[in-house]
Amino acid sequence: MPHFRFREAAELLGVSDDTVRRWVEQGRLGAHADAAGRLVIEGSELAAYARALAAEAPRPLPRPVISESARNRFVGLVTRVVRDTVMAQVEIQAGPHRVVSLMSREAADELGLEPGVLAVAAVKSTHVVIELPGGS
Repeated sequence: MPHFRFREAAELLGVSDDTVRRWVEQGRLGAHADAAGRLVIEGSELAAYARALAAEAPRPLPRPVISESARNRFVGLVTRVVRDTVMAQVEIQAGPHRVVSLMSREAADELGLEPGVLAVAAVKSTHVVIELPGGS
């Protein structure tokens, strides 16, 4: 298991060495002596603490969108959501257009995407494939 000295832990958490020392003294973060007798923090504990700090950090409230660069916006209903452990496939029916988006499962869960939800698919792409249908 990797371990980190206080200075390294402080850099990873974006705080000072003194802050890490205080957290250890307060019992908020565990530390033990390594083979050389230096205090270190186990990597798994540091990772868990980093997640906890991020979860409790204040986040600014999102503001309404007043303008955006995507010109192709399809307002429609979510008709299907297929989730696996990492990704989600979301289908939106926007009038006669079926729009399919691949995104992280986390994003789909956070947005609460389920069939029947009103959503907007904003399409911004530097690659658009144009095909010509066969004619008679």
